[in-house]
Amino acid sequence: MKFLSLTMIFGCFQAAFAQNPIIQTKFTADPAPMVYKDTVFLYTSHDEDDAFGFKMKNWLLYTSTDMVNWTDHGVVASLKDFKWTDPENGAWAPQVIERNGKFYMYCPMPGQRGIGVLVADSPYGPFKDPIGKPLVKNSSDDIDPTVLIDDDGQAYLYWGNPNLWYVKLNEDMISVKGDVVKDPSIAKVKGAADPFHYQEGPWVWKKNGHYYLAYASTCCPEGIGYAMGKSATGPWEFKGMIMDSDKRSNGNHPGIIDYKGKSYVFGFNYNIGKQTMSKHYERRSVCVSEMKYNADGTIQNLPFWNPEGVKRTGTLNPYNRVEAETIAFSEGLKTEQMTEWERNNPYDTGKKSPTGSSFLLSTTAIISKFRAWIFLREPNRLKFP
Repeated sequence: MKFLSLTMIFGCFQAAFAQNPIIQTKFTADPAPMVYKDTVFLYTSHDEDDAFGFKMKNWLLYTSTDMVNWTDHGVVASLKDFKWTDPENGAWAPQVIERNGKFYMYCPMPGQRGIGVLVADSPYGPFKDPIGKPLVKNSSDDIDPTVLIDDDGQAYLYWGNPNLWYVKLNEDMISVKGDVVKDPSIAKVKGAADPFHYQEGPWVWKKNGHYYLAYASTCCPEGIGYAMGKSATGPWEFKGMIMDSDKRSNGNHPGIIDYKGKSYVFGFNYNIGKQTMSKHYERRSVCVSEMKYNADGTIQNLPFWNPEGVKRTGTLNPYNRVEAETIAFSEGLKTEQMTEWERNNPYDTGKKSPTGSSFLLSTTAIISKFRAWIFLREPNRLKFP
């Protein structure tokens, strides 16, 4: 038996379930999932470890092919990518969408600076600002952008807190067509009851001929409400709550996808942060639950984020490369990009196998108080590309 030891912990395993929150190495919020080819790309905002209020400077990316093991790709974009503004804080909820082989990332700028857009040739980035100015600058409501491309090719950008706004996008996805519209069916009327309980964080999608609008419900705490309509611009009809509000989580922000024959809703809670302190400081953690529709298209109500998460939709392929930062569950673990090093470094123990066999280990920067062992049994039977 030959083995080598590394001071790291591996959280990647073939579990039947994930665990909520699904990201434990950083504080994440405002999930924006996107399915591209066979992979779920999960873009999130990022709460700094020492945040008390909102302390958010960049956006992160995670990917998965089984909804359980998530690969950390680190920072995918930041406030510094927008040269026309200079905030040091406020990288709030984004969304990324693909069109014609390009990837468009819509990001709100704090302090009534509007909504910007970044473009990349790959879902992994790098993302660049193609217009050098706000795509939309309408009011103090300009946060939480979401995009729908309808079946006829017309794209719509929605956003807003406490009102819902939308505007048509041109096919280039980086310019608008026509005027900004305040949605009349969800418009707030001072002193009047709000039947939709709309607060912020809209997410719009279409399924089986129905248009859906999900959102964070009236604060605080926020649940996830939803409405249905017959067109991309409504009129919207309130249908109920996908998830009721719960005192365990001040906020919420839905992100909804179909993947491998199932539907999923992402959001967040404060569980990891509350393990170290009881107050609702803004140190949030992304969660996911399976979501089911009724025969009439309405959505079944879900309990608050269950600790077990969702079932695995596939298995890791032992013959494919799996990054060390692919994690299903971890404790006491932090990941960090090491940009000053070459990403893949051969690990050489200085000992050669008497049979001439070799083993190349791709390492990543993982910090942990635990120690793990890697054992090689019958290394001659292992084949690597």
